[in-house]
Amino acid sequence: MSARHGDIADRTASRPFAQVDVFTDVPTRGNPVAVVLDGEGLTDEQMAAFARWTNLSETTFLLPPSPEGAAGGADYRLRIFTPGGELPFAGHPTLGSCHAWLEAGGQARARDVVVQECGVGLVTIRREGAETDSGAGSDRPSRLAFAAPALLSDEPLPADELAAVVAALGVPEDAVLDHRVLDNGPGWRVVLLDSAERVARLAPDWSRLRAERPDLSVGVAGLYGDDGGPDGAAVEVRGFALGMGIPEDPVTGSLNAVVGQWLGRDGRLPERYVAAQGAALGRAGRVHVTRDDAGTVWVGGASVTCVAGTVRL
Repeated sequence: MSARHGDIADRTASRPFAQVDVFTDVPTRGNPVAVVLDGEGLTDEQMAAFARWTNLSETTFLLPPSPEGAAGGADYRLRIFTPGGELPFAGHPTLGSCHAWLEAGGQARARDVVVQECGVGLVTIRREGAETDSGAGSDRPSRLAFAAPALLSDEPLPADELAAVVAALGVPEDAVLDHRVLDNGPGWRVVLLDSAERVARLAPDWSRLRAERPDLSVGVAGLYGDDGGPDGAAVEVRGFALGMGIPEDPVTGSLNAVVGQWLGRDGRLPERYVAAQGAALGRAGRVHVTRDDAGTVWVGGASVTCVAGTVRL
């Protein structure tokens, strides 16, 4: 499933590696993910240690699918680590790892669809606008989109959690229009504020929340008006993944997935829109969200490889 480097001893010492910027086609403007393209033989401890060493929001390891995954149509298996531990699913690592796998010569069973096996099960990734690179002899998609996993939790925040989140955000109570616990693996506490501009201006103080509930990860969304935001964005999103050891994530696929599922089902967001995320960190992430006729929410964006080579593990 991935490029091999000599015999087993050589592969153990040196493994193909890429660092991919996701939700952007301009290097350094999205969210990077570190991808080890051959994770066979690595222990859980080695994977976790390397993820801590990269100090990125996520580091991934590509593996052959399990027998069950292969029987279900998986093209590869992905393990996803943050500095704080392993995740069953995450959005930008899914897209960035698929991008790296395809660029390294990975061959999917179907031309326009890649099936990834991860902790939440099988995730379908759609290849949009693929163009053939005749020089490399492989398909290089201009954009990838994953089908948002089903929600494991979908309910209002408990009163004590909501009060703690609102206090940490430093906003008045009446600025919160709605709130939900939305779990597709990471487990987000999401609040909808009264404007995108308020979301952009946030300067949260998480010190108390870290002391009382260090496991919480908080997402914040705010809708733009009829004129839209940057690049026509319909919503401004920010993600504070405290439970994963990430103060603020530049651009977050899993969070945008649950926002699209939540705010799209009652028409507060249209069937097709762009979300903006990352400006507070000097990024310009753009997340393309679409709800198809079957009700599936697809979350996608461009990706670009910034680093390619080998890593010694």
